[in-house]
Amino acid sequence: MLSVIVDVGDAGERLPGILAVLTTAAVEGLVREVALVGGGPVELLEVLREETGAELAASVAEAIGAARSELLLVIAADFRPRGGWVEALGLHLRGGGREAVLTGEGGGFLKPAPYGVLIGRPKAAALAQPDLQRLRRQLGARAPRIG
Repeated sequence: MLSVIVDVGDAGERLPGILAVLTTAAVEGLVREVALVGGGPVELLEVLREETGAELAASVAEAIGAARSELLLVIAADFRPRGGWVEALGLHLRGGGREAVLTGEGGGFLKPAPYGVLIGRPKAAALAQPDLQRLRRQLGARAPRIG
C-alpha cells in the first residue's frame, strides 16, 4: 500500500478532484493514507481533511517523515491521471515493481505531460529539501513509466 503526498501549491480548487480520484485507488487497496502539503485556503484544507481523513503537513519533507508506507506516491493537486491508471499501478506493484513515474493527462507539443513520482521513502527522505522535481530527478531518466 502507498502513502500519497499531494503538494497543493496554488491548485487548492483542484484538490477535491484529485482526492476523488484517489478514492478509487483506496478502494482497490493501493492507497493507505493521504497527506496534503502546503498551499491552498486553510479552511478548504481543514474541510477536506475532515471529510476524507487526509492528514495535513507543512512540507513535503514533513509528510515523508510521517508516512506509514515504505512506498510513496508524490503528486501535485492539479495532476490528472490517465484512464486505467489504477489498474496499471496495481499491475506494476503486484508484479514487484517499485519506483516509477506516473504520467498524467495533458502535455503536448513542447509541453511535458504532468507526472507523479512513485518512490521509496528512504530515497525520498535522503533529499535535503524534497519536492516533486527533485524526487523525479532522484529516480533518474531510466525510471519505468506507468500510464
